[in-house]
Amino acid sequence: MLLSDRDIRAEITSGRVVLEPYEDAMVQPSSVDVRIDRWFRLFDNHKYAVIDPAEEQAELTHLVEVEPDEPFVLHPGEFVLASTYEVVTLPDDIAARLEGKSSLGRLGLLTHSTAGFIDPGFSGHVTLELSNVATLPIKLWPGMKIGQLCFFQLSSPAEHPYGSATTGSHYQGQRGPTP
Repeated sequence: MLLSDRDIRAEITSGRVVLEPYEDAMVQPSSVDVRIDRWFRLFDNHKYAVIDPAEEQAELTHLVEVEPDEPFVLHPGEFVLASTYEVVTLPDDIAARLEGKSSLGRLGLLTHSTAGFIDPGFSGHVTLELSNVATLPIKLWPGMKIGQLCFFQLSSPAEHPYGSATTGSHYQGQRGPTP
């Protein structure tokens, strides 16, 4: 079941869903807007001939920080990682989904490639997989609304929520854009 604005507020008020920092004005009819932080992880295309998920490629990316009042410019065809400004913490019976903002999608900005699902039990910044499919560069300003989180009530609590010892949760507690 997709949570409504009143259900989202109730879950946040009770402390079961945590968005830090939280602003009530960010709550929409069935989602909460999230903002982009000022850290970006860029791919170093010249260090490897190919990306091989079966190999450790520690120097595949590097972290860039932009000043709070300066934009990050995402050029056509570029792909970078970023993260939400908000830290998101979910209980064991609520999952979330990151969706893009339609106003940005209409400019050619994709907010995630495939990893838009957030498991129950997750806690951390949500990594954004940003792609510019437009023909012009797009300015991304720290603190701008970049997406929205929709929350889903599970039919029962997860037996092994994200972060439990059996799930191999690589991204639990992540801070900033994590490859």
